[in-house]
Amino acid sequence: MEKSNRIIVTVIGVDRVGIIAAVATLLAEAHANIVDISQTTLREFFTMIMMADVSKASVPFDELKRRLNAKGEEMGLRIDAQHEDVFKFMHRV
Repeated sequence: MEKSNRIIVTVIGVDRVGIIAAVATLLAEAHANIVDISQTTLREFFTMIMMADVSKASVPFDELKRRLNAKGEEMGLRIDAQHEDVFKFMHRV
C-alpha cells in the first residue's frame, strides 16, 4: 500500500479571530496545500479539521507538526497533525 502524502490537522479551542488564517499561513509557509477544511463553532468553542497535501512541503512532517503545536500553544489552542493513514487507522469504524 502506498503511503499517503496527506495529513490531517485538528484544531480545538476557544473561538477567536484569526485561527483559520494562522493555521493556513503556517501550512502555506511550509508549502503544504490545504485540500479540504471543515470548521464549526459550538457556542464559544472552535473546532476545525483540515486535510493538507504535504507532497511538496519544504519541511519534514515532524517539523511541521512541531510548528503547528507551537502555534497552538501561542494561541491557547490545541493544534495537532497526523498522517492521513494514522488518522484513518485510529478512527476506523
